[in-house]
Amino acid sequence: MTDTTSKSLKILVYSDDVDVRKQVILALGRRPHPSLPEVEYVEVATEPAVRKQLDAGGIALALLDGEAAPAGGLGIAKAVKDEVADAPPIVVLIARPQDAWLATWSRAEATVPHPIDPFELARTVVGLLQPVNVGA
Repeated sequence: MTDTTSKSLKILVYSDDVDVRKQVILALGRRPHPSLPEVEYVEVATEPAVRKQLDAGGIALALLDGEAAPAGGLGIAKAVKDEVADAPPIVVLIARPQDAWLATWSRAEATVPHPIDPFELARTVVGLLQPVNVGA
């Protein structure tokens, strides 16, 4: 479960394309849901930067571009889930619905298709970040 009592949640946004990173941030905004604290975005453009940020800790969720090059988000998700203790939930942006099976292989918690639908992205991210309401 994610701690939502802190001042902000850090979401890592990985893509080699600055426009994709900006679309994600614009789609989610500063506070994707009233039950969550404000979001602080950590933008990265390379696989080593993803690993450095995740190894440092404090990331509540990682959003990875499956179409990034040379390292795609699905491969990075697989490596992270295999190698990073207490890895955060991962959402992978995919261009083709046929790639959803790769997300299962990568152990990503969710996928969202390109082009980004702000409502679907927010619904997916909020679903992974909201605390579980026991007895609700």
